[in-house]
Amino acid sequence: MPDRRADGLLLVDKPAGITSHAVVDRVRRTLGTRRIGHAGTLDPFATGLLILLVGRATRLLPFLDAEPKVYRAKIRFGVRTTTDDPEGEPVLEAPPPDQVIVERAIGSLTGHLLQRPPAFSAKRMAGVRAYNAARRGEPLALEPVGVTVYQWRVLGRDGADLDVEIHCSGGTYVRALARDLGEAAASAAHLAALRRMRSGRFDVADAVTLEDIQRENFELIAPTTAVAQLPHKALDDLDARRVTHGQIVSAGAETGGEVVALCHQDELIAVAVRDGDSWRPKVVMRDA
Repeated sequence: MPDRRADGLLLVDKPAGITSHAVVDRVRRTLGTRRIGHAGTLDPFATGLLILLVGRATRLLPFLDAEPKVYRAKIRFGVRTTTDDPEGEPVLEAPPPDQVIVERAIGSLTGHLLQRPPAFSAKRMAGVRAYNAARRGEPLALEPVGVTVYQWRVLGRDGADLDVEIHCSGGTYVRALARDLGEAAASAAHLAALRRMRSGRFDVADAVTLEDIQRENFELIAPTTAVAQLPHKALDDLDARRVTHGQIVSAGAETGGEVVALCHQDELIAVAVRDGDSWRPKVVMRDA
């Protein structure tokens, strides 16, 4: 049974037909805490990896190794929708393009891109959510945002449906990639299905289901694992107490870099940043 007092990460395999916030609410009820954050949501129709941070681990979000994102996507040519996904209404129809044209278009959508967010997105302008404006028939003129698409891998094509794996930076809208792929191929397209496979080092194969959560058949991932990509520095008892009170400790010569995980007997005490020859705690995980 999970320790309801624990701090850590929980990897969840979100099913289709439920919002990410509904998943968070279920975990809150199971653990008896409201102190749960997340490292990026998924649309209701999408499935796959959600990274939840529980208790003090919510403080680690800025240091989480959660990029690049890896998605499996089904892009359907022939129809563009209002939402760029299967939940929207058709707004444009066009013949599906030949695969050679699709491959060429994929090349134009690889690398550093300026991406126009979907009209139905959570982006905000002048305090107004884009999806609220779009529902009123008054879509916002959203500014393009810089994103990086590291790689497309074509998994197969069946008629109008293209199955791909996409490696991209955080903040990339795969719905918008599907829309733009249709435009670049002189056709129309929308995202028909989406599954998040990985976020940084975290893989959906290690995630639990909602049924596991309901049965309390899961364990939280230790905070030290959440920042495993950072150099680790072991503290003695005295320095552990100093860091717990927010005080600096000597950096020494053995630990390089600008950010470090400070640990005491396998417990993550703090994440610290370099301050000259010292480490200054940025996020403290143990209460004083």
